[in-house]
Amino acid sequence: MSPKAVRMVALSRVLARLAVLAVPLAPVVVATPPVSPGLAPAGYAAAHAHTHPPAGPVAETGGPARASTGAAAPPHYPRSQNDRDGRRADEGAPPGNVDRTDVDLTRARAQWIDRATVAWRTDVSGGSRHYLAYSPRGDIRHAGGELRGDIRLIRLRPGTPTEAQRRRYPHLFGGAEPYAALRVDPRDAGRVTEALRGQVVAVARDASGRLRAATGVQLPGVLDDVYAAAAKEPLGYTGDRLAVWAPTARKVELALYGSATGASRTVHPMRRDDATGVWWIPTPRSWRGRHYTFLVTVFAPAAGRIVTNEVTDPYALSLSADSRRGRLVDLSDPALKPPGWDALRKPEPRPATTIYELHVRDFSASDATVPEHLRGTFAAFTRDGAGMRELRRLAREGLTHVHLLPAFDFATVPERRADRTEPDCDLAALPPDSELQQECVARTAATDSYNWGYDPLHYTVPEGSYATDPDGDARIREFRAMVAALNRAGLRVVMDVVYNHTHAAGQDARSVLDRIVPGYYHRLLEDGAVATSTCCPNTAPEHTMMGRLVVDSVVTWARQYKVDGFRFDLMGHHPKANILAVRRALDALTPAKDGVDGRSIILYGEGWDFGEVAGGARFEQATQANMAGTGIGTFNDRLRDAVRGGGPFDEDPRVQGFGSGLAGDPNGAPANGTPEQRRARLLHLQDQIKVGLAGNLRDYAFTASDGRHVTGARIDYNGSPTGYTAAPGEAVTYVEAHDNETLYDALAFKLPQATGMADRVRMQTLSLATVLLGQGTAFVHAGGERLRSKSLDRNSYDSGDWFNRLLWDCRAGNGFGGGLPPRADNEAKWRYARPLLADPALRPGCDAIEAARDRFGELLRVRVSSPAFALGSAAEVQRRVSFPLSGTPGEIPGVITMRIDTTGLDARWRSITVVFNATPDEQRQQVPALDGAAVALHPVQAASGDDVVRRAAFDPAGGVLTVPGRTVAVFVEAA
Repeated sequence: MSPKAVRMVALSRVLARLAVLAVPLAPVVVATPPVSPGLAPAGYAAAHAHTHPPAGPVAETGGPARASTGAAAPPHYPRSQNDRDGRRADEGAPPGNVDRTDVDLTRARAQWIDRATVAWRTDVSGGSRHYLAYSPRGDIRHAGGELRGDIRLIRLRPGTPTEAQRRRYPHLFGGAEPYAALRVDPRDAGRVTEALRGQVVAVARDASGRLRAATGVQLPGVLDDVYAAAAKEPLGYTGDRLAVWAPTARKVELALYGSATGASRTVHPMRRDDATGVWWIPTPRSWRGRHYTFLVTVFAPAAGRIVTNEVTDPYALSLSADSRRGRLVDLSDPALKPPGWDALRKPEPRPATTIYELHVRDFSASDATVPEHLRGTFAAFTRDGAGMRELRRLAREGLTHVHLLPAFDFATVPERRADRTEPDCDLAALPPDSELQQECVARTAATDSYNWGYDPLHYTVPEGSYATDPDGDARIREFRAMVAALNRAGLRVVMDVVYNHTHAAGQDARSVLDRIVPGYYHRLLEDGAVATSTCCPNTAPEHTMMGRLVVDSVVTWARQYKVDGFRFDLMGHHPKANILAVRRALDALTPAKDGVDGRSIILYGEGWDFGEVAGGARFEQATQANMAGTGIGTFNDRLRDAVRGGGPFDEDPRVQGFGSGLAGDPNGAPANGTPEQRRARLLHLQDQIKVGLAGNLRDYAFTASDGRHVTGARIDYNGSPTGYTAAPGEAVTYVEAHDNETLYDALAFKLPQATGMADRVRMQTLSLATVLLGQGTAFVHAGGERLRSKSLDRNSYDSGDWFNRLLWDCRAGNGFGGGLPPRADNEAKWRYARPLLADPALRPGCDAIEAARDRFGELLRVRVSSPAFALGSAAEVQRRVSFPLSGTPGEIPGVITMRIDTTGLDARWRSITVVFNATPDEQRQQVPALDGAAVALHPVQAASGDDVVRRAAFDPAGGVLTVPGRTVAVFVEAA
């Protein structure tokens, strides 16, 4: 130790001794103990599974129902009661000018943002003095009016934040109550790295030395600064080495086990790289296949002391059952590959991307054509069951991608079948409007085979409950075999990834990241509590190593599992820069070097804007508007709401839209307003749909229904612009998804109950046509093509196989009438649901289901029949897509006519005209550009099994198109 260092240690000991002797004059304020970071509202599922709040304007893939200002959360992500506008409900006012002793070491109100700067909302006037007190032993406590323990000090000086710091931390240095910037005394700069490996407390004293305030300190900023070199350091198992980033740890050891479950182990010390904070150990080849954990000795704020956590590797590539231990594997090992894996060829790309959203278990759990032991698994995709036959048929008709709900390792399903408990009731025998089905399902929900899976444990390992054996190699090999089977069926594979939160944080046994580097990987509120606006502990991809984990994980799925696309859950909680970093990393993958073409991989996500990050409070987010121009897609809630009617949180689910009866099929609900109000609303919804059909482009210019010349951005959507994209492919257009009621169920609520089944099929088809015949990426929910119902369940994340049935055999029905949907999220609508579920006329037979399926296939075939439905740029859309009757006296409420000029684009046709007639009556549309032209019904529809659409006609005298009620008709003009 240098003489200067010796003097500094001596000084710190003197100051610490003086601090102990000082007697405070003000009373100590005893703070309320912090609520657990994972605490959720009463009645919230213990598994942190996705539920809807009772009301609010934002939907998950449901999107905002009105302009979001950050005060709302999406449906199956309830905001914690302690996460309101970025501040805990019990937090009270910030310290401001401290005129009392304000000591609370259970919270962390100060933020150490880089090695030289601490941000703290504290009084820096009047001769006050500030320090960082730290203890390598983690024993700082407040007792007898003073701080006690093995305390060392870092002196702080008042300073001013730099412009770079203001940009990096707008939530700290902007607003009405900015934080003070305190500078680390250069004489104490050598203590920074020592301090970071213990307990750190920010301390304020008055001029006389009396203790005035003390609080814990948030460390992510300084860790990113001091250990910036870690961003390039290999992590996880790389064949000859195993490494983990744990810069704050006192010690890290490797526990190497002899089996997946046995207690026998050996413990091996790991070496610390002081420049990066990475702990590593060389790994002999004999260790391959062994199970392991890390023993991390670290100060844990949640425990208030130094602990030794046995924890799995966040970079693990394989796991034992129920994620208890990692497993050392080399993903290039031939034993982990299904036959033909290295030679797998991708389906030829198609310009019109159409995505089919599918849950792994839903796909086969109810399919009797799949062997029972394979139902609900990855392996079911490798069999020639009814589901795979249907997917191959959809691919032939034009489907391009299958989007799989979370298939990474998640927390909420026991991975061994023997540990699961399924409902023991005869559910099918119960009355269709009974409460008994949901009661029976609820009794086993916590231990059954079902969950959507938005509860991440390990981001880069396939889920074990979907494997035939959760121990060993099966989950890796079977996931790959699933991808190969789908590719060979002509379909590319998209993964739903959930990097925005974890299942748990703190010292919870299911917490991974936070037990390795406490307080780093999660986004903290101003008092140090973990933000939970996503539903669960929010991660912080704005921190270097969390952002890196996102990129590394996605690249691993792309390279090692040949995944063709990624859908980012709650993407608006990610920085835009993080998603763009993912895009760059994927673009760098080449067939020659990596075995995959990274540029062909698609990215899209939920661009909702809410929570503690809303409005760019902390960084530029990956929200709908911000992603314009990136080529990365976001879900378009505008068209969804316009077609379905209302929004996901309407108290009365009977609010109608363009596709649900507003155009001439009133259901009598007061929520729909007067005839005049309905007409005005319908015309406005038509304008929103027109923008959606044009790729939801921000700058698309057209004539609105009121005659105004507008752009997409000038059409209102509950106070926000309707159009927000810069290119059509950035719009992911949909009318149903796993969230909220299925389309069939929404129409059950909204169409008059007396509506016949044939007309319900027609309105289902017309609604889906707004997705499949527009510009941009089309997104459909599995089963929507066959009238799938969840018995009116709006949030089936944990509703078991029963309410989530995907029935490939029409003789089994569509799922409607399976009992009242689960009470927790649906009871408020039971009074509307009960008479519908009891009505046998609303349970479709094979004729209706097969008709809906056939019409869907025809729409797919029309979509891929011409490049007209896959225009690649905003300029092309503006040049070719028009709505010739919009804003003219010929525009009819409930009818949209869209013309696409295909000159020079399609050798067969000069134009394609689509008429969406949502009214019950036949309608005539005169299109002057078609006067005297040779126009006919599209060949696919001319050969349709639907005799109603075949009645659609064209009169060249005046260019008049005649379309039957509740019908979408496509006309082609000969070249």
